[in-house]
Amino acid sequence: MGKKGKREKKGKGAEKTAAKMERKVSRRAKKEEEDLEALIAEFQSLDAKKTQVIETSCPPPSPRLNSSLSAHPEKDELILFGGEYFNGQKTYLYNELYVYNIRKNSWSKLEIPNPPPRRCAHQAVVVPTAGGQLWVFGGEFASPNGEQFYHYKDLWVLHLATKTWEQIKASGGPSGRSGHRMVACKRQLIIFGGFHESARDYIYYNDVYAFSLDSFTWSKLAPSGIGPAPRSGCQMAVSPEGSIIIYGGYSKQRIKKDVDKGTLHTDMFLLKAEGAGKEEADKWIWSRLNPSGVKPTPRSGFSVAIGPNNRSLLFGGVHDEEEEESIEGDFFNDIYFYDMGKNRWFPGRLKGPKLEKRKRRRGRQAEAEDAREEMEKQHPQGPMEIVKEVVAEDGTVMTIKQVISAPAEEKEKSESEEEEEDGALDQQVEPCPRSNAMLAVKHGILYVYGGMFEVGDRQFTLSDLYSIDLHKMEEWKVLAEMDPKAQEWLEESESDEEDDDDDDMEGAEGGEEEEESSEEGSEDEEGEEQHPSVQPDEKPADYLSRTEQYWIKLARSNMGPDAKEKKVVKVAHAMAKTFYEGSV
Repeated sequence: MGKKGKREKKGKGAEKTAAKMERKVSRRAKKEEEDLEALIAEFQSLDAKKTQVIETSCPPPSPRLNSSLSAHPEKDELILFGGEYFNGQKTYLYNELYVYNIRKNSWSKLEIPNPPPRRCAHQAVVVPTAGGQLWVFGGEFASPNGEQFYHYKDLWVLHLATKTWEQIKASGGPSGRSGHRMVACKRQLIIFGGFHESARDYIYYNDVYAFSLDSFTWSKLAPSGIGPAPRSGCQMAVSPEGSIIIYGGYSKQRIKKDVDKGTLHTDMFLLKAEGAGKEEADKWIWSRLNPSGVKPTPRSGFSVAIGPNNRSLLFGGVHDEEEEESIEGDFFNDIYFYDMGKNRWFPGRLKGPKLEKRKRRRGRQAEAEDAREEMEKQHPQGPMEIVKEVVAEDGTVMTIKQVISAPAEEKEKSESEEEEEDGALDQQVEPCPRSNAMLAVKHGILYVYGGMFEVGDRQFTLSDLYSIDLHKMEEWKVLAEMDPKAQEWLEESESDEEDDDDDDMEGAEGGEEEEESSEEGSEDEEGEEQHPSVQPDEKPADYLSRTEQYWIKLARSNMGPDAKEKKVVKVAHAMAKTFYEGSV
């Protein structure tokens, strides 16, 4: 048997193993899902009582992650749907719909009858059809204690012009999953990967499905070639030619009983339709991509979007460091661009506001010119030699010659120093490191909302909003701030009784009332412990230098005596930065 035959046999064996695991997971998950279906049905009965569309102005949405943020195809608006929030004891799921008005920098809540059930880790795609449509597929619902999961396989469309939800019932689609990826490619929705998890088992996918936006039918694609291994949370983008690019992702496998090993994927693939120009291709082929440039460091939980100039982008994420009995994560807030035309990665670096730099530099250059003219009147051009005699302690006389450079050389040196000063002055605010944030791009401007980061065993969920012009890459702008320390965090308690049905309903329904009470509680806590205040006109570096030991001590008390010193310092700096940005 040739190499090709061996590969095909190996591939079929892997397919059989995957199918066997899927049946096993399906059987074990069925009981859990039946329990959660009853809870979901109760929520839907509450939603069914809404009979009219109500839009109200509101403050920014409560903290959350694993939502979807989409740019309206015709209006200067962003659409936020779903998500989750965890307060240490309970998991809250949402199916709320929020609209962000870009020009007014304001939020409104949109209540529409018969919405999809509460969910997170779904996928949402906007298409410009009939005034704009938001398509939503899959995702998961979790019990309030976070131990049971229900994975959706439903498909919904929000008609933006008429503000109506519609469930599209079509057979032959993907199985229930979350963490998958979905893109609009010509007149199709293409779905790849994801995972399904029960209390004891899980399975990751690498299958590909297409949904026709014309015939409203599903088809499972069977690409030739060697494709990506099963994974979730990857980057999926569509090239201008209609090909699909896959990068990275995460998966895990059980290596022995109760021991799982996670894998951060860093490989890259191209899924190309055979027969260019077809709206719905019959044949697809996988091929491996080997991009040039500087690739992102390995990570999971990163967020993705499509930027201008045929570039996809990746923001944030986390790299988990597995210790013997715990996992600690390094969170990121960097941006990486992938140029689809050049097959090249490169990091996004802030350039700083050019206008302000030029003004400062021109002002200093004018001052330097005046000083040089004055020196030229008093001193001849060229280097000057100054001789000094110094008497040492033993009486020895030492002669020291000092050469002073010409004014032109002094100017070059001062400009170099000015560059450093500019760098210090131009230290801009930026989103704190995080994973599972929501991204959207409108008019070449990237918007980053929410997400989470961890300090020790505590999770901080965010509700801030930042933007950056991807054309200029000069500075981040803060559109909505939040203080993560104001969040309530409930430690797990072994004495806690299981929540009754009323608690379950309250826990998964929304959590807005809890957020309000947590803010009140945090104000009391802050009254007890005063952090070092930021002095007027104090720069970030100066504040950190002055208060570093305080924040290190606070971080160590939160993380425990066994935490590594390097990690403690890193967390302390992050806490100081967050407090500084919330104070200025």
